[in-house]
Amino acid sequence: MIPPEARSPGGKPYIVAGMPMYNEEETIGTVVTRALRHVDEVICIDDGSSDSSARIAEACGAKVIRHRMNRGYGGALKTLFMHASKMDVDALVLFDSDGQHETNDIPAMLAPILSGEADFTIGSRFVDGGGGTDMPAYRRLGIKVITAASNLTSDLDIKDTQSGFRAFSRTALDRLRFDAEGMELSLEMLEDAHDKQLTVLEIPTIIRYDVPKGSNFTAVSHGFTVMTWALLSLSQKKPLLVLGIPGFGLLATGAAMGMQTAQDFSLQVDSIIGSGISAVWIGLLGLSLMATGLVLQSAQRFLKLLLVHEFGLD
Repeated sequence: MIPPEARSPGGKPYIVAGMPMYNEEETIGTVVTRALRHVDEVICIDDGSSDSSARIAEACGAKVIRHRMNRGYGGALKTLFMHASKMDVDALVLFDSDGQHETNDIPAMLAPILSGEADFTIGSRFVDGGGGTDMPAYRRLGIKVITAASNLTSDLDIKDTQSGFRAFSRTALDRLRFDAEGMELSLEMLEDAHDKQLTVLEIPTIIRYDVPKGSNFTAVSHGFTVMTWALLSLSQKKPLLVLGIPGFGLLATGAAMGMQTAQDFSLQVDSIIGSGISAVWIGLLGLSLMATGLVLQSAQRFLKLLLVHEFGLD
């Protein structure tokens, strides 16, 4: 939240827009020009571009910070957050440099932050009033699956975890920490916001899919990377759910195979031995996963109770 005394001189908040940029010479000039209608400064993180993106962005009024090599989306955001924090801004709004996001929605994204209602806003395609022009069905499905997995981990109930259109208060800039260098950062940031008890709101927006280039990540690579991170995070926070259910399934499969083996006892010895061994190891694997899930779940609860008792953390 932003207290009134934290405002810039004269009571007017100082707003910065930031965007990662990688070979976006076709769109960057238009995006920078439109963004400057709503913010005080635009910062472009040139993530190792080999075209004229940086020169065009500077000519249009943006401040450009260059990476010598491509570090990825997460690396660009780390640099952006570091510089925004040093500038002591009141709010930072983040969007893509390819023209997918509607810069006219910037005031709506900032309103809850500047009023103190939220620390972190997300431009959402899946709340009332939001959408995506010509969004492919497979992309919509993939986002829904990733969002469901993420919400199991964080309990934030966010409908669009993959939107890159986001805004942050000064408090969020000071508190948020993330390690990921790739697109999985989108989920890590939300989980950290939840852990730091930051208020997150979704704002309806329209995201375009008819821009010249679109994302530098294919839907498959993006989806696989983010989904893998979501499942790993879920396994750490809810091990009984991730390990216990598959473990029970494997145990049931092993039991069924064992029963089938008993019924077919009169068949050839080789067949019996083969099925019996399979039944045993599958059943044991299932039991091991269930036991691991129970132990990790108990350990997690014990640590949480210990933190509450020792430090008053919830």
